[in-house]
Amino acid sequence: MNKMKILTVNAGSSSLKFNCIELPSEKELISGYFERIGMDASFYSIKINGTKTKKEAELKNHTDAVNFLKDELINNGIVSSLDEIDGVGHRLVHGGDKFKDSVLLTEEVIKECEKFNELAPLHNPAMIMCIRAFESAMKDTPMVGVFDTSFHQSIPEINYLYSVPYSWYKDYGVRKYGFHGTSHKFITKTMKEVLGKESINIINCHIGSGSSVCCIKDSKSYDTTMGFSPNAGLIMGTRSGDIDYSVIPFIMNKTGKSITEIDNILNKESGLLGISEKFADHRDIEHAMFEEHDKQSILANDMCANRIIDYIAKYFVELNGKVDALVFTAGLGENAREFREQIVNGLNALGIKIDAEKNMQVASYCDIHEGVISSTDSSVPVYVIPTNEELMIALDTYEIINN
Repeated sequence: MNKMKILTVNAGSSSLKFNCIELPSEKELISGYFERIGMDASFYSIKINGTKTKKEAELKNHTDAVNFLKDELINNGIVSSLDEIDGVGHRLVHGGDKFKDSVLLTEEVIKECEKFNELAPLHNPAMIMCIRAFESAMKDTPMVGVFDTSFHQSIPEINYLYSVPYSWYKDYGVRKYGFHGTSHKFITKTMKEVLGKESINIINCHIGSGSSVCCIKDSKSYDTTMGFSPNAGLIMGTRSGDIDYSVIPFIMNKTGKSITEIDNILNKESGLLGISEKFADHRDIEHAMFEEHDKQSILANDMCANRIIDYIAKYFVELNGKVDALVFTAGLGENAREFREQIVNGLNALGIKIDAEKNMQVASYCDIHEGVISSTDSSVPVYVIPTNEELMIALDTYEIINN
């Protein structure tokens, strides 16, 4: 296969994360993160060969970030000119039900992507702005769009429709879309290799500040916890996850708050932060639990674990008990050892059991980053597998450019 340098780009409303990966060797050449774009005190950090450097920079918009990124690629000897970048893979949060896979970004495709701006108002416009900035800087370089929603387009109607007037779906696209698809796709690819099977049934738990569980049947997404928006399913750092919708008009009437204010509270002031009233980061929750015996932090942790247990059990049934593996990934899934143990202990009724000693040995800050953490008599093997969304974006980009 051709040797290529692929740039991956993940733009948020005020951020831009990038990696340059050499394929097919999968070697990371450089990575970086631009923060506080369009705000005061903006800066970025660059990591090469494990060494991280932070730099202050005026970033008025994403175009400024792209210009600094270009300079860093050249100044650090990653490329001598931008012509050496063979392709750019852009993460796009929302592709609706239009894009069932990653695609070459033509003008027609970008125009289609703009139609989904109202479904992802914080992310899609920034990402499209970033695509335009890269187009301007690298006119002859192929660009590929990799959608968070694509992997979930295999979910059947019975699982993606809501029990609301069907016209809402036909006229306005109200349905479950699912997110974190790039991570779930990467874990599926990895687990096919680990298990030595082309068709696998797994339950993948992407647990971080934002979290989702995915039911993967015959190597395809069959159901997932996130829905029309990412604020569905699990309890997250600041997102409420599933609630009774009647709470919304009730609180509006009680407080006089607008629907926009309530939506903001459910997305940015709920979840772990809302329950604990202190912390959105689970690491802070754990510290308060174990060091201070803080009751609300314990409650937030336990509610969060219970919601994950509920969905794993649901998906176990959806797969008719024929589960090749239960997988933990992402920040919490890969590192929160006590939290993983609590979740697996909640699944003992399904015969899923943890090996406490193995579990404590697996974390990104330990010598072992991945592996099996279940006991030998567990009905389902439990794995910890680090996710790599950037690599998945690069692999999709590489494949499309070469076809």
